[in-house]
Amino acid sequence: MATEGPEKLERPPRISDATLRDSAHMAGVEFGPEDAAAIADLLVRTGVELVEVGMVSGPDSKDADLVLATHEAVTPERSMTLVVVRDRRQVARALDEAERLGVRHIMYSIPTSEQHAQLKLDSASPKFLQALARSAIQQAKERGFHVTFSGEDGARTPRERLVPYVEAGFAAGADRFRLAETVAYLSPWQMEEVIADITAIDGSEIEIHSHNMLGMAVANSLAAVRAGAQWISATVGGIGERGGNAPLAELLTSLRVIHGDTRFDLSHLTELSRIALRGAGLGEAFQSGPTTPHAFAYELPGQLSHPHAYETLPAELVGNSRELRVRTRLTTALVRWALADSGLEVDVDAFTPWLAERQERDGRPLLDRDTIRKAAIDFRPVPA
Repeated sequence: MATEGPEKLERPPRISDATLRDSAHMAGVEFGPEDAAAIADLLVRTGVELVEVGMVSGPDSKDADLVLATHEAVTPERSMTLVVVRDRRQVARALDEAERLGVRHIMYSIPTSEQHAQLKLDSASPKFLQALARSAIQQAKERGFHVTFSGEDGARTPRERLVPYVEAGFAAGADRFRLAETVAYLSPWQMEEVIADITAIDGSEIEIHSHNMLGMAVANSLAAVRAGAQWISATVGGIGERGGNAPLAELLTSLRVIHGDTRFDLSHLTELSRIALRGAGLGEAFQSGPTTPHAFAYELPGQLSHPHAYETLPAELVGNSRELRVRTRLTTALVRWALADSGLEVDVDAFTPWLAERQERDGRPLLDRDTIRKAAIDFRPVPA
């Protein structure tokens, strides 16, 4: 039966874009400041309200140039930066760095599922998690930041664990909560149920951030809005880790066609995709889902060592493979992982900066495990 026209939303969603944070930290992707400025400018001209850029975990953030370029292009008030949360002292150092960069709006990344909390915080205790969130939020509010706090891997966090955590965060003074479907896991109807549980909290402001391994990130985002979410997080072209994110163009055109939402200037979307794909080094298009070379590509040692925590399904199930992909974000832990079981005996502490320097000199080519091992052979001194 045909409908009578678009289904108008009582409260159309506000849009944030995570291209310069989530896409920028996809394995092997490294945007430059010029890319950041151009992408941020076009996002705001399109009608995106908030540009998420960079990540801060302590002093001397490697994303400082991206953050500053975005601030210059669209102002700090239209920008948001992710702050990693591990403990009170680390948070204080990260907030010092955020202040140094002129950040006004932060987004705390806090793992909520038992699996992610145990892996990243060394504790799955709900009480510890709530205390950590309260402390971090109070520190930031005392310094005058606008605070979004997340439920990292929130889609796989049981209701009895998630709801008290969200309640504790808002009680501590947080401005917004982001449910992160870090690992694509829910159907749209399941998403509605999860979001309804947290929009029922008095005074809550909720954002959805979905990954697209199962191809349902846009559908899940719209389902979240039906359940009361006020914000949707997307990325240009859907570029991102673990099958990608909710693609901005598909999201905004869906809002236009399905809900008659004409708030956005869609004429910039093609240019946005071109600039983002070029800056990311991904060719002419980004493909979501589990069968692409980047679907199971990682550049963090924790992801490579504990892939089950980050994957909707095993790479082998779809005939794919798990791989390391990195350009300049080299660490000794990552290099040790690449060299494990290779039989190569290399001073990793000396080899890692040598390799980083060579990467800069050679134009930042993409590295995988095999190329790192070949570089280690080049590095090893030849016996006399």
